[in-house]
Amino acid sequence: MKKISFLLAVIIVACQPKPTEQTVEKELTDEQLMAKADSLAQKFIITDGHVDLPYRLKESGFDIETDSDEILSVEKGDFDFKRAVEGGLNAPFMSIYIPASLQKTGGAKELADTLINMVESIAEKFPDKFAVAKSASEVRTHFEAGIISLPMGMENGAPIGDNIDNVAYFKERGISYITLTHSKCNLICDSSYDSERIHNGLSEFGKSVVEEMNRVGIMVDISHVSDSTFYQVMELSKVPAIASHSSCRHFTPGFERNMSDDMIKLLAEKGGVIQINFGSTFLDAKSREVSTHIRDYVDAYEKDPTDTASYNYVQRYTAENPLFTDVKKVADHIDHVVEIAGIDHVGFGSDYDGVGDSLPIGLKDVSAFPNLIFELLKRGYTDADIEKICSKNVFRVWEEVEKFASQNN
Repeated sequence: MKKISFLLAVIIVACQPKPTEQTVEKELTDEQLMAKADSLAQKFIITDGHVDLPYRLKESGFDIETDSDEILSVEKGDFDFKRAVEGGLNAPFMSIYIPASLQKTGGAKELADTLINMVESIAEKFPDKFAVAKSASEVRTHFEAGIISLPMGMENGAPIGDNIDNVAYFKERGISYITLTHSKCNLICDSSYDSERIHNGLSEFGKSVVEEMNRVGIMVDISHVSDSTFYQVMELSKVPAIASHSSCRHFTPGFERNMSDDMIKLLAEKGGVIQINFGSTFLDAKSREVSTHIRDYVDAYEKDPTDTASYNYVQRYTAENPLFTDVKKVADHIDHVVEIAGIDHVGFGSDYDGVGDSLPIGLKDVSAFPNLIFELLKRGYTDADIEKICSKNVFRVWEEVEKFASQNN
């Protein structure tokens, strides 16, 4: 997971921008719209396609017996129970993140099992607050009972290894989607982040993996894959796919990790959904430029702690060139998807606990979903539109994938 360095964290307060006020004539005042947004956040099921809580906990040495407060209300990272309840987040897909390095060293399947065990242990420790969810229907049941669902998606298909039987194995373990790769090409396909394209898309084994995911009922996630991989998945998959945490390349030209307009349109034509990533560098080209510039200076500073010139430069630079975008930019991406593909093909895929300090103003943690709903209300989205974005679009794909599997087994 890419984290912005400690030095940048030190200067966050100095470089945060003020959201620009936007005057929109509506029947309701902003105060009334915010109250409505809070109400809708509690009324509708909210899904989030990608939350990196399990790997964050693993990296911190989390122990369910001694560190339980971190899950409940300590407010470390971007997610805990208290803030999820406040924000109305009912079904955060727990990312079973597998670093690309394990593709060479081994241990990918073992790590996946460890992280799945962790998610299960959270639900077992707090059955009145959390429950693992393996289907959309289970999420609905948990919602009615006032329990937060913990569906799981595996970020990187590396744990499958070269054994196709592992697809069914991870389905049994509760994995509802698999992101085919991460930052490097693997045995399945090429990555958008990797300059080396080994397979020119899907490998022959990767094609078998996609077919097997269709068969057993696991959603295919095309976030992180190369463009050629995406188009091959669209041709091969018999059910809709998702992009669990991607944004629109329209706003970040040249950033292949995001989706082009043509890709978004085709994903929609095939019935799929793009879930918008909240990271500022996914949302705004200027944020990407500033982040890259800062990283160069931060690296230089950290190599020589006595060099205060770099530190001072970064402070001055970020004062003039804010790193963070704001919640309005996330709404811009949603607007763009709706404009080119329709209201039925967009959702939330925050990447909370995965994009470090680059989250936009107004969406700094899981308590902030009402701020985004407020912005959508200001732009004229109806209650029905917002419910689709919150969960109904993703549920539709999830259930189509499940239905196809049930009819073909």
